[in-house]
Amino acid sequence: MEIKFEPIIAGAAPALQVVTIEATVKNSPTTDELWSMIERAAADLREVTELADINKRPAIRATREAYKACGKEPNRYRPSSEALSRRAVKGLELYRINTLVDLINLVSLQSGYSIGGFDADRIEGGVMTLGVGREGEPFEGIGRGELNIAHMPVYRDAVGGVGTPTSDNERTKLSLDTTNLLMCINVYGEEMPIDDTIALTLSLLEKYADASDIKVDIYKPEKNSEP
Repeated sequence: MEIKFEPIIAGAAPALQVVTIEATVKNSPTTDELWSMIERAAADLREVTELADINKRPAIRATREAYKACGKEPNRYRPSSEALSRRAVKGLELYRINTLVDLINLVSLQSGYSIGGFDADRIEGGVMTLGVGREGEPFEGIGRGELNIAHMPVYRDAVGGVGTPTSDNERTKLSLDTTNLLMCINVYGEEMPIDDTIALTLSLLEKYADASDIKVDIYKPEKNSEP
């Protein structure tokens, strides 16, 4: 998979880096061991973070600034990492979905990054373009129904939108049948060092999803933008 950027994203988020991780995986119901790691990460965040300070985490703050630069109000359409962190700090129960989804949420909690997780076999074409949503553009968010993605950063394949920092699309969501994973770690501003984030993600994928044939790339708008 190749990532290309529209100029509006390069202008709105010049520091953006997108880490892509592709792998052959075995998805499964989340084990108690992995779930306990997620609960510990939530508890650790709750101990050191006040609710009002979540949007000051460097990665979340930078993502919110990109939303504003694109014309989107981040308080109405919170990035997924912010929404997840808020649930953790409030002490609300987190959603237990499956190994791949929960593994991604664990990395997001610890890093502050919003992360897209896609079934690569459901993505049309070998290129995804990161642009900005248009008024009335259809997008079915996972568990959210139709999502207003106007003025929001959005990945598109040959068919249409597949993911935003707020929600991914039902069409390409991860399921227990997923065998080919594509992750897009959206680093609008660095918090956890990128190398550490990659190392954490790969260790979890190898341990809990039997990941193999792993490929990691890093894309930056200024080096790869669509005219």
